[in-house]
Amino acid sequence: MADRPDMVRNVVLVGHSGAGKTTLVESLLAATKTIQRTGRIEDGTTVSDFDEVEMRQQRSVNLTVAPVVHNDIKINFLDTPGYADFVGDLRAGLRAADAALFVVSAAEGIDGLTRMLWEECAAVGMPRAVVITKIDHQRADFEEVLTVCQDAFGDGVAPLYLPVVTNGKVNGLIGLLSQKFYNYATGTRTENAPGPDYQSQIEEHRDALIEGIIQESEDESLMDRYLAGEQIDTKVLIDDLEKAVARGGFYPVLAAGTGVGATEILELVTQGFPSPMEHPMPEITTIDGKPVSGIACDPEGPLVAEVVKTTSDPYVGRISLVRVFSGTLRPDMTVHVSGHGLADRGHEDHDVDERIGALSSPLGKVQRAAAKCVAGDIVAVAKLSRAETGDTLSDKENPLLMTAWTMPEPLLPVAIQARSKADDDKLGQALNRLTAEDPTLRLENNAETKQLVLWCMGEAHADVLLDRLSKRHGVEVEKIDLRVPLRETFGGKCQVMGRNVKQTGGHGQYAICHLEVEPLPSGGGFEFVDKIVGGVVPRQFIPSVEKGVRTQMTRGVVAGYPMVDIRVTLYDGKAHSVDSSDMAFQIAGALALKEAAAKVSTLLLEPVDEVAVLVADDYVGSVMSDLSSRRGRVLGTEPVGVGRTLVRAEVPELEITRYAIDLRSMSHGTGTFQRTFLRYEPLPSHLVDKVTG
Repeated sequence: MADRPDMVRNVVLVGHSGAGKTTLVESLLAATKTIQRTGRIEDGTTVSDFDEVEMRQQRSVNLTVAPVVHNDIKINFLDTPGYADFVGDLRAGLRAADAALFVVSAAEGIDGLTRMLWEECAAVGMPRAVVITKIDHQRADFEEVLTVCQDAFGDGVAPLYLPVVTNGKVNGLIGLLSQKFYNYATGTRTENAPGPDYQSQIEEHRDALIEGIIQESEDESLMDRYLAGEQIDTKVLIDDLEKAVARGGFYPVLAAGTGVGATEILELVTQGFPSPMEHPMPEITTIDGKPVSGIACDPEGPLVAEVVKTTSDPYVGRISLVRVFSGTLRPDMTVHVSGHGLADRGHEDHDVDERIGALSSPLGKVQRAAAKCVAGDIVAVAKLSRAETGDTLSDKENPLLMTAWTMPEPLLPVAIQARSKADDDKLGQALNRLTAEDPTLRLENNAETKQLVLWCMGEAHADVLLDRLSKRHGVEVEKIDLRVPLRETFGGKCQVMGRNVKQTGGHGQYAICHLEVEPLPSGGGFEFVDKIVGGVVPRQFIPSVEKGVRTQMTRGVVAGYPMVDIRVTLYDGKAHSVDSSDMAFQIAGALALKEAAAKVSTLLLEPVDEVAVLVADDYVGSVMSDLSSRRGRVLGTEPVGVGRTLVRAEVPELEITRYAIDLRSMSHGTGTFQRTFLRYEPLPSHLVDKVTG
């Protein structure tokens, strides 16, 4: 563990799935002698992808930390999943980091999600660099992908090195500022002069690089001197480059392949990326929401730390990955654990004091004991039983709360049920553990449909959750068809009688009520009108009739769905001095409502949502056409920023249960949407049998 914040760098690796983030982490671990040999994703031997699911699927689904030391500086590389379903771990990595490496494959280029993520980092001023990986791939084209990066990411993107390829093999890199050839052909890095064949290419990229650095320089005289033909000293350029990178104004491009580029990346990270002391602190408040100022990245300051990831192991227990923003965390100290703002996702607000267990520095699945963790560093904490992902740890005498990071709403509902009684007994505890780990998961026990629903980010997210239930917690579940809660109402007006007359030897039951039933406009709810005159129904039994009607409304009268939007008028009835009772009139009211279903048509109503889809301009036409095919009504569009459009529509819920998957496919992963319940509307007759069958 580090002793001082200025000796730490926290760097998150982001990029689309398959770009080479995990392989790059392996090469960085090997280059710093943290591991003896690099693992392979295909063999399931990488440090980052140690989860059983990751080894089987050969892709990252978890945030993992790979700490290395280079030139006495500790670097916490945060390897994030590249697949959109696991955006929760990506967000956690961004929160824990002070700078980002955007990993782009030389063979595949950039996807839309990576572009959106760049814009997001730009909005908060996060320092960034680009690493073009797989430069030794047979389909690699460094120059083409470099141009794509410059077009996608905008000004300030320029290469620091050019790869040297001989007979299809990458032998080394040419440093554009140093004008040296770093030769890796022999397996070790040696310095040579670049060959004359590369001179024109070097000059072209070097001029662009120097101009970009000078434009970001704080020395305003530098540009005039450069334009006048003066040769700017390389050390001056490097100093200005490092300052521009640290403040997020310049974005160097590096190259990496098998055995090539790790040293150059380590040099940039340690010299160019900011320490935690230079990174702005997240917003901090008291427990009751009052802003707190003056807290800095100081090991002697008040303790403020955040749980960026939680994992539960049946044997080890709960392990919390914690980024310390202020103060120093030590084993056996008592801290205040505070979590607020995620009650809608199954994370109840909580404020408890807990004792810190053992501290460790994680390297994949290996936990190495740590004596302390100073401000700016990242550590794993054992057995914090109440802490969940996103929680704040602070001094128990001065409890504080960090503002939660933005988390997208899970919009894919998956209904599940336990496979056996034994599984059902264990299911609740297992799901509680999963929700504590994953703030992108929302758990719903639907009171109407009696279904247990997992709200997930996508199919891959759902599959991983079910896999963890089975393999990690020993709970077998199966997916079942999702039921959308419908409603019933009457299609016309009628008069009915509810008759409950029974003689059983002692006190019998006697209640007769005459009701008029009629539909109300959509959203009208329920109205009960009392028009009894002359006391034909005693006053004390009129509320009983209403209660019976309301009870039957919750049960429905045709398909078992609750009734809405009706007016019931009690206008006549009969009572008996001995046999009438509260329960007798409740039953009579319920019978009358059921009788109405035999006299007048009933309608099934389906919920309709207002849907707002944010999508790149290229896909607007496809999205609008698709929404129309889902019985949706497109209300309009409006531009949002540059190159994006918000499409608003009203769409039945039955048609968008899997829209999270379909929109991602349609928009190549760049589309997002939000949904809000709007109202109930009659279900088309041709769908009634399909829904109720």
